[in-house]
Amino acid sequence: MTKSDGDIGETAGQIPTNLRLLLLLEHVARAGVPVTPSAVNEQMGLPKPTIHRLFSTAEAEGFLQRDIDGRSYSPGRRMRRLAIETLSAERVRAVRLVVLRAVAKKVGETCNIAIPEREGMYYLDRVETHWPLRIQLPIGTEVPFHCTASGKMYLSSLRPSYLDRYLGNYALEKMTDKTLTQPDQLREEINKTRAQGYGTDDEEFMAGMTAIAVPILDGQGRLVSTLSIHAPRQRQSIEQLISYLHTLREAAAELAAISGE
Repeated sequence: MTKSDGDIGETAGQIPTNLRLLLLLEHVARAGVPVTPSAVNEQMGLPKPTIHRLFSTAEAEGFLQRDIDGRSYSPGRRMRRLAIETLSAERVRAVRLVVLRAVAKKVGETCNIAIPEREGMYYLDRVETHWPLRIQLPIGTEVPFHCTASGKMYLSSLRPSYLDRYLGNYALEKMTDKTLTQPDQLREEINKTRAQGYGTDDEEFMAGMTAIAVPILDGQGRLVSTLSIHAPRQRQSIEQLISYLHTLREAAAELAAISGE
C-alpha cells in the first residue's frame, strides 16, 4: 500500500496538512526578499511535489506572485492586503494612534505611518495638524517611492541588486521642478538617506510641501513601515523638520514595539 503525497509530507515534515500553506506564507514573509520553493523547503522539509503544489496554489489565489526571474516568489496582492488589514486591527491601531497623536502634538504637524506597496508607499495611519493650512493626503493614499521621504527611506533599505533593478526599470516621473528624475542622482540621494538614517522630501513630490521620514523596524532590523511628518514649506523648512528627529525616532521605536507584540 503506497502513501499519498499528503501522508508522506506529514510523516517527513511533521507538519499538519492544514498548517502547511500558512507556514509557507510565513517563511516567504520572513525572508524579506523573493525566495524559491527549494529555499523555503529547506526549512519545511516537505516532499518536492508538495512544496511546488503549495506554491502554485498560493500564486493562483493571489497570495504569492512570481518574481521576474520566473523561479522565486514574493508576497502577492492578497497577502499584502492581509498584512495591511492585520496592522489596521482596531486594538493595535488604537495604541498606534495614541503614539501618533503625541508626536503630532509635540511637533505641531501632520504625522503618518506608511507601508511599502508594489508601486509606492501606502498611507496606513494619519493624525492631522490643528493648523487650517495643511496637506491633504488621506489614509489609503499611495505616493511614489522616488520623490517622497518615506519612499526614499524604503528604497534605502533595498539590497543593491533590487535598487539597481528599480532604478533601471522604473519611470521616475517629474512631479515638481525639484523631483530627481535621473537614476544616478536618485541613487546618490538614496545612499545619503541610508547613511543618515532618515529620508527627506524638499518639495520633490508636491510644490510647497516638506517632509521627513524615519524607519519602523521589525525584530530583525528590517524596515516594515515608516513614520513621517510633513508640512507646508512656509511653516517648516527641511532643517526645521530635522530638528524633530529625536522625537520621531523615539516614536518609531515605540511603534515597532507595538507591532512586535
